[in-house]
Amino acid sequence: MTVVVFGSINLDLVIEVSHLPIKGETVIGDRFFSAAGGKAANQAVAIAKLDTKVSLIGQVGDDSFGRTLIEGLQTAGVNTDGITVNPHTYSGIASIVVDRQGANTITCAPGANSLVREPELEQLKKILPQAKIVLLELGIPIATVLNAAREAKAHDCLLILDPAPVKGNLPEELYGLIDILTPNEVEASQLVGFTVDGVTTAKQAASFLHQMGVKNVIITLGSQGSLCSNTTESFWVKPIDVPVVDTVAAGDAFNGALTAALASGKTLKEAVQWATVGGALAVTKTGAQSSLPNKESFQQLLNKQPKLWD
Repeated sequence: MTVVVFGSINLDLVIEVSHLPIKGETVIGDRFFSAAGGKAANQAVAIAKLDTKVSLIGQVGDDSFGRTLIEGLQTAGVNTDGITVNPHTYSGIASIVVDRQGANTITCAPGANSLVREPELEQLKKILPQAKIVLLELGIPIATVLNAAREAKAHDCLLILDPAPVKGNLPEELYGLIDILTPNEVEASQLVGFTVDGVTTAKQAASFLHQMGVKNVIITLGSQGSLCSNTTESFWVKPIDVPVVDTVAAGDAFNGALTAALASGKTLKEAVQWATVGGALAVTKTGAQSSLPNKESFQQLLNKQPKLWD
């Protein structure tokens, strides 16, 4: 079963600090490193590391960053045939500051990601006849996301949307195309217009999103676990207690493991357990793709977990 991930590819420039700066403050960092990132790229690598066939569609600039990013994806086992190399722009960059508790702030210069349009959609159309699941995110133009969603559903693919970064109101049509929506509590709050800060408000947000047309909603709540809901039932998934080093790419690991589980035929409840394990392992290491778990470490933690849902 082929999974297609469609979206952003970045190089992450990361500074570790004692605390996140407030407005106007300069904080001297403890360490700097660069790492491959971008939500879609991270998700594709997370899926590949769990031994699931995956193709990534997106765009990079014709620069050293772009070449490095593609090589890293190929080394991880991701099919990169659908990535456009654009000679007229730069590859996407993310500037990330991480404190000693693992909290982070991220700013992006999207570069090539902001130019993902018709050529990449044509690549998507070529591969969709062999695909079963399409995973989208919002690091590319929203019009392209909507068109990709239309194509995915026209080919009867399961469509998962990670609504990050949220860009105001999503097109109303998009909600009705989504099989599984996976916001965190901040993104859910932005989508529904009220604060989501726990299981009760997450249930209210899920109900709102169902009314908009979304079939299944999974709202991640950090240390409070996840709330999963469809039009017939909802259930809470317990968190896994692990030492937090760096939360960068935790959501991407969650989405990647969720997708890999569904691609292997798992039920939604089983898939959310996989996702929870993937997200937990990602926060125990620094970086984006470098923090994504391999199959061995993933299976070890998965085997230790009881049923996480109530």
